[in-house]
Amino acid sequence: MEFKVKEIAEILHGTVQGDPEAVITTFARIENGKPGAISFFANPKYEQYVYESKSTAIIVNNTFEPSQEVAATMIRVENAYEAVAALLDYVTAQKRSYKRHRGLHCHIRCSAKLGKRVYVGDFAYIGKKAKVGDCTKIYEQVYIGDNVQIGHHCIIYPGVKIYPGMVIGNNVILHANTVIGADGFGFAPTADGSYKKIEHTGNVIIEDNVEIGACSCVDKSQMGPTIIHQGVKIDNLCQIAHNVEIGENTVMCGQAGIAGSAKIGKQCVIAGQAGVVGHLTLADRTTIAAKSGVISTVKQEGMTFGGFPGIPYNEFMRAYALFRRSGRTDKK
Repeated sequence: MEFKVKEIAEILHGTVQGDPEAVITTFARIENGKPGAISFFANPKYEQYVYESKSTAIIVNNTFEPSQEVAATMIRVENAYEAVAALLDYVTAQKRSYKRHRGLHCHIRCSAKLGKRVYVGDFAYIGKKAKVGDCTKIYEQVYIGDNVQIGHHCIIYPGVKIYPGMVIGNNVILHANTVIGADGFGFAPTADGSYKKIEHTGNVIIEDNVEIGACSCVDKSQMGPTIIHQGVKIDNLCQIAHNVEIGENTVMCGQAGIAGSAKIGKQCVIAGQAGVVGHLTLADRTTIAAKSGVISTVKQEGMTFGGFPGIPYNEFMRAYALFRRSGRTDKK
């Protein structure tokens, strides 16, 4: 990475206050700034670092009025937080520009179809009639089964396993050791007390601009698809069971789980280690607090739930206050 400040300002549609020829070679948090770095300032709590930072340049809001002299060159933009995100995207995209590559001992079946500038790492496997779009990068030791479809500009990190027949959209990122399309946890009890496996004949459909963290699993459905709609972001170590449907732009944090056939609305937030029982529906913009468990359908949009079982968050906090008070030994 090496840009002049004026080049960054042009990318971000910002204005320069200071030296436009200064050279930027790295990013740094504003409190850990160093020469050659660019930082950003958006939270008023960090204003002191604007004056102390050793960063060469700082991205600030147009409305920022410094109360002291600022040594760094400032790039003024409409929204500093959004601007630094856009800059990170731009820099990352530059790094992802690569040529067609076929790694050592990778195995690509002759009926597979790969687009332009597809990167395939060492020991990767691409099955029969699989389709991979342009500019997708498939890292080392990835398994892509027969009849899998993967869109363009995807990144499939090392160790990912995509079972046969799965469908992956465009601009999808799957982090290391994620599994797409394992059988759902479906077993029928029998008269002798044992369990008979229920075969899963469906698939998983992941739409555009989805990112799934490391070691997460999205199970294929018994019939029909498990669907992850566009813009969904899933953290590491998450479980999405068979026949689940997750709405657009929903966020799911680490170690959370969704049981079979649940339907999650758009723009929901499922915090760390939270759980959703199967066969229920969450309305759009539902938030589930960390370690909470929702066991019944949520019909009203925009509600927040806490506790186990999950109840509206205000009720949960009042109940928690009573619970803490009941355990005090200094009550009069």
